[in-house]
Amino acid sequence: MIQSLLKIKRPRDLLLIFEVLAIILLFFFNNNGFDKYIAMLFIGLILIIYISNFILGKVSSGDNYIFLIVSMLLTIGIITIYRINPALGIKQLVWSLVGIFVFYITYFMVRAFRKLESKTFIYFGILMFLFLATFIFGKEIGGAKNWIIISSSFSIQPAEIGKILVMFLVASFYTEFQYKGLNKDFQYKSYVLLIAMYLFIGMLFLQKDLGTAAIFLALYTGIQFVYDEDRKSLFVNIALMIFGAVVGYFLFNHVRVRVDIWLHPWREDNIYDKSRQIVQSLFAISEGGFFGAGIGRGYPKLIPVGYSDLIFPVICEEMGIFTGIGIIMLYMLLTYRAFKIALGQEYKFYKILALSVGILFTVQAFLNIGGVIKVIPMTGITLPFVSYGGSSMLSSFMALGVLQVASEDMSYKYE
Repeated sequence: MIQSLLKIKRPRDLLLIFEVLAIILLFFFNNNGFDKYIAMLFIGLILIIYISNFILGKVSSGDNYIFLIVSMLLTIGIITIYRINPALGIKQLVWSLVGIFVFYITYFMVRAFRKLESKTFIYFGILMFLFLATFIFGKEIGGAKNWIIISSSFSIQPAEIGKILVMFLVASFYTEFQYKGLNKDFQYKSYVLLIAMYLFIGMLFLQKDLGTAAIFLALYTGIQFVYDEDRKSLFVNIALMIFGAVVGYFLFNHVRVRVDIWLHPWREDNIYDKSRQIVQSLFAISEGGFFGAGIGRGYPKLIPVGYSDLIFPVICEEMGIFTGIGIIMLYMLLTYRAFKIALGQEYKFYKILALSVGILFTVQAFLNIGGVIKVIPMTGITLPFVSYGGSSMLSSFMALGVLQVASEDMSYKYE
């Protein structure tokens, strides 16, 4: 039996074994015999992971390892959320199913549509519409006005879709608009995109959504560093970033609070109030040690928002620092695959898109994990594919669908 398992070479089969072992651990944790919800979770994971990877191998000629990496992150996230709150675990399973459906829709749509690199104004217009809709209909939740409440049980975060549109906007600008859409003798072409990006970032400032503003800046600055021929615009961008950080610190009280608890989490007037999140996070990671306390043997409910923003310390407490390092390595692998796809892609538009997706996942993972281990101030950014949340899950799968297309040969679009 063991020898036959060792001979398995297909990654999706190894992933299936991991899921079975994880579900068995959940059965032991339950202590109440057979649980139909855990059975539903098991069947759902099989549907999500195994069948999706099998289908993708049939329909796509691109890099199929990126979906496997995401599948591992997805499995760890669903199991952890179910451990904290079974009802949320089932909801996360549903969001994952919807996310994979969105992944395939995004994949086939981006693959089918031609001349996507020439739609700069359309991307800009949709982004403006999303921001204006948030200003008009948005509700303030957690200090930021970035949610639109549809009903008591359903809400959306337009900025999550905005991340995808920013990638397309930047890619289309540097592919066609900068050279064909503007006068060749116009010396300040780079500043057109700079002004557009800071318009969106300014709107995010007004919404107090500084975490998403940091992601927008990272996406733009990363591509600008590689592709912008006007190096002065890069220094202007850096100067504006520094200025914006200083203004944000003095303008918003919650930014000053986050910096204060980052620098002084153990101060007596902070530890039981403002810095409770980071203190409990550090305690949880410390308690887990290298191998963890074991699933069901930790205290995840002591960690505020442990199913969402602070899910990483929950995982480290029960599964160990080695699992936490493994999660970081999975994000590193995902970034590596994205950059490898960008280097191997012949067409500039899809090359920039692949690079943008790599930057997106890297920055989100760094902002989340860096915040909960006290490397940087906490930003409220979720951990892609792991944290609970519908909008984040859908936007992450959309980005993955774009990356899947970019990993293929795009020559048929330019024949």
